[in-house]
Amino acid sequence: MRRFTTKTAVCLLAGTMLWSSCIGSFGLFNKLLDWNKGISNKFVNELVFIIISPAYAVCGVADLFVLNTVEFWSGSNPIAKVGTTENVWGKDGKMYAVKTLKDGYEVTKPTGDKVMFVYDKKSNTWSMDENGKHQELFRFNEDGTVEAYLPDGNSMNVSLNEEGMYSLRMAVNDGTYFALR
Repeated sequence: MRRFTTKTAVCLLAGTMLWSSCIGSFGLFNKLLDWNKGISNKFVNELVFIIISPAYAVCGVADLFVLNTVEFWSGSNPIAKVGTTENVWGKDGKMYAVKTLKDGYEVTKPTGDKVMFVYDKKSNTWSMDENGKHQELFRFNEDGTVEAYLPDGNSMNVSLNEEGMYSLRMAVNDGTYFALR
């Protein structure tokens, strides 16, 4: 009887892995990794890694079997970085504070002004709120394309590939596209 139960459990566990098609973000494992990388001395970092290496296995298994499956079926990561703020260098050479929210991001400019990028799950859209002004940015369509809202008030359906992004850049920049390196 015990042998049958073990085989059944192994088959069910393998089935959940094979049929869920869940890659996931491995949030718990990555949080542990980020914490360990945050130790400034590389020798202390290695020592801590060796000592807590079983924790990596536990976090990896927890992500693999539980958290990533929850993320796949619910659409949200239970270990998401909600509430955390990261400082990000902009292309203009200035520092921006990006706070992760449950439904988007709050970006604080170097001037102190705030811009909200909000995802509406019901309408499947991303929008921007700045200085009391609400502007929809784009909507995900059922067919895998994106309806992008242009600055002139028009909208444009594009595919999520290089060709679609190129045509969107051309439409937003009035046919002028500069490549930077």
